[in-house]
Amino acid sequence: MKTKSSLLVVFAAYVAYNAVYNNHYASFYQIKAAAVGVYKLLNLPQEDIDKCVEAYRYLQNGTSDLAGANSDSAEETEHIRRYYKVLQPLLSIADIEKMYIPPMLDGKQGLYGNQLIHEKQVIEMLKVDASSHILDIGCGAGRIAHYAATITGGKVSGFNIDGDQIRNAIDYAAETGMADRLDYKVGDHHQPFQYADGTFDGSYSFQALWPFIKKDQLDGVAKELFRVLKPGAIYGCGEYLLTPHFDKTNPTHMQLHKLFLPTLAATQSNYPADVTDALERAGFKVLVSAPSLAPAWPLTDQKTDLFLVMRNMIVWLNRVGVLPDWTETLVSNLLLGGVAWADAEKAKLADLNWQIFAQKPA
Repeated sequence: MKTKSSLLVVFAAYVAYNAVYNNHYASFYQIKAAAVGVYKLLNLPQEDIDKCVEAYRYLQNGTSDLAGANSDSAEETEHIRRYYKVLQPLLSIADIEKMYIPPMLDGKQGLYGNQLIHEKQVIEMLKVDASSHILDIGCGAGRIAHYAATITGGKVSGFNIDGDQIRNAIDYAAETGMADRLDYKVGDHHQPFQYADGTFDGSYSFQALWPFIKKDQLDGVAKELFRVLKPGAIYGCGEYLLTPHFDKTNPTHMQLHKLFLPTLAATQSNYPADVTDALERAGFKVLVSAPSLAPAWPLTDQKTDLFLVMRNMIVWLNRVGVLPDWTETLVSNLLLGGVAWADAEKAKLADLNWQIFAQKPA
């Protein structure tokens, strides 16, 4: 009974927020995704919750090469997997099911609408069509891959470290009659890609690849990407990267970095030149490396407003014994990191959607 009451209260807050702050009605799909997120969150096993809290502490203590960390990539990946177990349903409530914040390209659209605009722009740059086979790196629950297959008419394969999200992606493809054009695998981009040479006509990633790759691993990933693409194919992305203005000797910059990195569910912070140099060494011709077309912070500020409402409500529900303490801790951590991120982006120290397009020579 307590769980059902909690679900109704949190869900009602989400719908109210979406109407007031985004100034538009949520689609049935968005409402359904939020409801599923609430249900999953409130029915998580205690073991998963404990592992998520442990993972956050691990990320907060520092994994990035930038901070001089010497962490193990396999250990990082396992903690990210545990973190996603709780973070994914929580973000679904806030209309961030795809687990990334896009640039605000249209002020009349909410986060989801801007995601679609951003994804379409990147996919169109790949010059793919109905005959194409595209690779989605870090596909999550497969919603971007589904959209890519829909607008191109082609086939999309994707991989992700989180088996729960891959099962979700497979189920959604079947539910929507797209199983013949969508293929998903559990995979780790620190390992060789599970595809043959020259398989794909294009590839993309959205805040899912370079934020997890150490600087000394960039060459290996770039070579794998080059290997699985056909001659003439283009890789494109909108990825979290530091800007050239970020100074790792500046204490203020480093303090912001310490706060926002775990909120981004990222482990590494690379500069654009780190990535493009690795792509060029692998054989790519870099076509574009540029800041995002618009900032993401207006959308992150909107979500901060939502999480403030959620935290106030969660504090009250904790006091009356409906929700456990960990819910307040997690939302408070996300708020702290979200504010730090907005400050960093406003100061042009980092970019959530830095654009890179690189082509394998024909």
